[in-house]
Amino acid sequence: MSDTSQGPGWWQASDGKWYPPEQSPTAGAGAGAAEVPGQSAYGPLADWGTRAVAYPIDVGMAVVLWIIGFIIVAILAAISDTLGAIVGVLLYIVLSFIFLYYGFLVGAKGRSPGMAIIGLRCVGEETGQVIGGGMGVVRTIAHIVDSIICYVGWFFPLWDPKRQTLADKIMKTVVIKDDASKAGFSPDLFKP
Repeated sequence: MSDTSQGPGWWQASDGKWYPPEQSPTAGAGAGAAEVPGQSAYGPLADWGTRAVAYPIDVGMAVVLWIIGFIIVAILAAISDTLGAIVGVLLYIVLSFIFLYYGFLVGAKGRSPGMAIIGLRCVGEETGQVIGGGMGVVRTIAHIVDSIICYVGWFFPLWDPKRQTLADKIMKTVVIKDDASKAGFSPDLFKP
């Protein structure tokens, strides 16, 4: 505090005194700004409940395919154990591909089919842009970290100011509400 300006960035308060830049009321508005719970620079952050609804929609679509595949595997296993085992392994490969493809969609479009139906978008924490298909797949794989510690990572959005899972923290992403781009169920949800 001074009676005269001491250089660039100094500001004069209503009391007529001059204050250094670090004491400016807008000093925290930059990169080190305090986080406002539930908000990001790119829109309102998705709460845990909303995210928790989108995930079963994605999983539900895969479960339907798994049930159909399991019935086929059971029928083929009754014919031949080897044939049933081969088709069973193929089923698990296909299901793994589906989840990785959902990750690709999250990276490329910012959302999986479930996220699109609910109105959520995943963006880079620093840029506000989609992270790209390859990084979306890596984010999906990073969810292993959420699961490996007794699934605690999946619950981080309940208390984290940025509402991020551990995978979101690793990948530097946030999930925001994007009600303007909610989509109904259609084949377009599965297109990149």
